[in-house]
Amino acid sequence: MNSFRKAVEARDADAIEALLSDDVVFISPVAFKPYPGKAITAAILRGVMRVFEDFRYVREIADGGQHALLFETTVDGKHVNGCDFLTFDADGKITELMVMVRPLSAANALATAMGAQFERIQREAMEQIARESAG
Repeated sequence: MNSFRKAVEARDADAIEALLSDDVVFISPVAFKPYPGKAITAAILRGVMRVFEDFRYVREIADGGQHALLFETTVDGKHVNGCDFLTFDADGKITELMVMVRPLSAANALATAMGAQFERIQREAMEQIARESAG
């Protein structure tokens, strides 16, 4: 079992963030453009933890620095099947996290739920960037 899976299953936002490379790219299942950077990716993942209900990984596939973690969850009463595709660098940091979900009704519920979170997500990311710049 990889460290990202353990951190997510423990709902440990700090451990999840520690696994992200500074230049990680998050590829959303519901947004067109990727989100580059550790601060925004960590904030998005905290938002996801707020909207996913009964989250559980059901399968893990690994091939070197590439991992696929299949999951099931519920968002606003909709059952979601999904997969986290992770790319790790030589230091074990995540350089890319692409999420895919199905069915369409679940993706739409996720888009709505995350849309409601996005002002908070952006604020958290900006606050983190400001702290890192000041420190």
